[in-house]
Amino acid sequence: MSALGRETGACGLAQRGEPVYASKMRVTDTDLALAAALADAAGSAIRPYYRADHGLEAKSDASPVTLADRAAEGAMRALIERAFPADAIIGEEYGTKDGTSGRTWVLDPIDGTRAFISGRPIFGTLIALMIDGWPMMGVIDQPILQERWLGVMGRPTLFNGTAAVARRCPDLAKALLATTSPALFDDTQLHAFEHLDAAVMSTVLGGDCYNYGCVASGWLDVVVEAQLKIYDFAALVPIVEGAGGRMCDWSGDPLTGDSIGEVIAAGDPARIEEILELLACRGH
Repeated sequence: MSALGRETGACGLAQRGEPVYASKMRVTDTDLALAAALADAAGSAIRPYYRADHGLEAKSDASPVTLADRAAEGAMRALIERAFPADAIIGEEYGTKDGTSGRTWVLDPIDGTRAFISGRPIFGTLIALMIDGWPMMGVIDQPILQERWLGVMGRPTLFNGTAAVARRCPDLAKALLATTSPALFDDTQLHAFEHLDAAVMSTVLGGDCYNYGCVASGWLDVVVEAQLKIYDFAALVPIVEGAGGRMCDWSGDPLTGDSIGEVIAAGDPARIEEILELLACRGH
């Protein structure tokens, strides 16, 4: 049993080494083709607004939204409804459309709107397909740099068509950690994060979903965040895990549609237990 009292391995995975949901993988070639079409459509909608008049507004929670966010999500939803009318859709801008198939497309047209409005190409479009509540396929698309990560549970992650491989990190003291902003943690989460920050070599701020692509490609070691919504993390799980990394919540459990939004991504699954122990130091 681990130091935290779990009999499973990193991120709630069985010691046999396969995710508990591996047998549920039913992503088809048609799904993959649609995901590519969604990313292409979102990119076409976003690019005209980049470093241009993007019609910035503030939502009710004070977070920014632009014409590009709305145009990209609208374009993607139209394609999904035409191809799979029985599938549910969850989108950041236009909410939830119920379905009857057990499949849910989860969309964040611009994850990192603050980066987008600042002219920084470290935002991304997130597209996920969840089946029975499990994230089975994910896309991170950066439409300015024309970079795309594709992950499918049970298959190698691809970065622009080539296998992405997360790097091993034999010592957490040599790890490169990233988070979008410490301001997104509450007081107890921030205290826990500070323990981890003190244990790693260096911490990078900013990046939103782009950081998780960097973990999958072996350029970052760890990302830790909180207060995320389902559309912020569903697409990331197949990408990081298909590259050999692991994602879980701050309790070490797999990320599903029921997760509360405390997220860990590690390029080296062997570092997960150390990360969890440090994050368990809330208020201590």
